[in-house]
Amino acid sequence: MISYVIRRLLVAVPTIMLLVIAAFFMMHFAPGGPFTSERPLPPEVLANIEARYGLDQPLWKQLWDYFTNIFLHFDFGPSFRYKDRDVNDIIAQGFPISLTYGSLAFLAASIVGIALGIAAAIRHNTWLDYFAVSLGIAAQALPNFIMGPILILTFTLWLGLLPGGGWNGGQWEYLIMPVIALSTSYMGNIARITRSSMLEVMNSNFIRTARAKGLPERTIIWRHAMKPTLLPVVSYLGPVFVYVLTGSVFVDIYFSTGGLGQSYVSSALTRDYAVLLGITILYGALTVVVNLLTDLAYAWFDPKIRY
Repeated sequence: MISYVIRRLLVAVPTIMLLVIAAFFMMHFAPGGPFTSERPLPPEVLANIEARYGLDQPLWKQLWDYFTNIFLHFDFGPSFRYKDRDVNDIIAQGFPISLTYGSLAFLAASIVGIALGIAAAIRHNTWLDYFAVSLGIAAQALPNFIMGPILILTFTLWLGLLPGGGWNGGQWEYLIMPVIALSTSYMGNIARITRSSMLEVMNSNFIRTARAKGLPERTIIWRHAMKPTLLPVVSYLGPVFVYVLTGSVFVDIYFSTGGLGQSYVSSALTRDYAVLLGITILYGALTVVVNLLTDLAYAWFDPKIRY
């Protein structure tokens, strides 16, 4: 297992490097630049600004300096659009917000989705099964960029129960709607996968043997059926955690939470290379780490797997 983790980490570093190189050249080869606007700057002023940020250097020199600053000093450099602010400050301000409601949305989607899937499989072809399936389909049909305006329209404008946006230190009333908007679509997928897996496991031979021995149904479900049921669910939960964090763009925009997704969109629109690359590297590294943890959790659920 340790050798497997080391091999995955050795593969992760080149993967992140290739990600940085691809994003770097895609941004630099796109038309325009971070300091171009409808009213062009005088050539002398533009030359001084580019020299200030090192944009007058050859591309290979810019890429080399960027690599050395990241991997030696963990410094993503200054922002091209925000004066007196660097990328580390922007990430430190926005990432905890996205991580907070993203983690809560992941927990809500996992707990509710798994519970719905198990209940639907145990009460197969009953009203509970039909209700769980219908709820899962409705959740999948309403992605976060549709759920956000619906929640604001319902709970803020019509009922006046919850604030329509803001963060305010992460108080609970400011978390409810972003968490719901971000978790619903993934909850439907988790419920569907859990239900299918549970139905397959409950029809297995070892479950029939356990029932023939006279074991209680609760013991059969929790001690014998739960682990094999969660195998495909665990393999899906790892990417879901990353999707929840990277999919927070619409939630940040609709609810004005101040998370990292809004900074990511604004940096792409304003061609702020440093902020865009910094957030891309952060999400890329997070994806590699979460996928590694998912593989290790999969091995724990299925002892037959040996890395």
